[in-house]
Amino acid sequence: MNNQDERIPEDIAPEVLELASRYYANHTQSYSASELVGAGQEVDIPAEFIQQAILDVQTRYKQQQQQQRRLAHLHQRLLIVVTGVIAALTVWSAWTYNSIQNSESRVEAAWAQVENQLQRRADLIPNLVNVTQAYAKQEKELVSLLMRSRQAYLQATTPDQKVAATVQVNQAIDRFHDHASVNPQLQSSQLFTSLQYELTGTENRLAVERMRYNQAVQAYNQKIQSFPNFLISNALGFEKKEFFQATNTGVTFS
Repeated sequence: MNNQDERIPEDIAPEVLELASRYYANHTQSYSASELVGAGQEVDIPAEFIQQAILDVQTRYKQQQQQQRRLAHLHQRLLIVVTGVIAALTVWSAWTYNSIQNSESRVEAAWAQVENQLQRRADLIPNLVNVTQAYAKQEKELVSLLMRSRQAYLQATTPDQKVAATVQVNQAIDRFHDHASVNPQLQSSQLFTSLQYELTGTENRLAVERMRYNQAVQAYNQKIQSFPNFLISNALGFEKKEFFQATNTGVTFS
């Protein structure tokens, strides 16, 4: 037994007294088996029944404690599982968001390349105007159409506006080609030949960039619409993007 003269620090003395009081209360509120047998004899209960009752109660109490420990253990395991699931969902959500965001960025980058080629073609219109004025001065309507189409493209700011303006540019260029086909003098000029070469090169580059853009759009749309990615894309407002397709009068969204 510890030395009773040992000094107890003041800061732990209250805790010691509180714990001792709890032990004493438990002791005074408990009974020995002989005390229970004696109490049973006072009301004519045989000792063997008291002993059997003590055994049954103790057994049930132990079972209850075991059940409580199992429940506590199960609760702890469930808490760990739920925490793990939440952590996994958080990581997956972040990864999915970044993946969709990167895919959208690739679509925007591909569209920027398409715009470069559209801008390049629009920038050729002043040269078409010069050729028209030099070899077909009477074609004021064609000159006006070319200039209006270029101005419409330069004023466009959104992708949809640029697509609509591109249709006007295509119509103006087609009109120029129709005029050139019946004007041998214009066709024989070096300036016209150079412009034809530049227009053809621009159209080829535009076709390539349009293909790359549509491939990026397809990958993006598949990503945001597939399960379970659409749970994230819908919640965060990622929307389906339209393909960029060529028509007889230009390129339009479909």
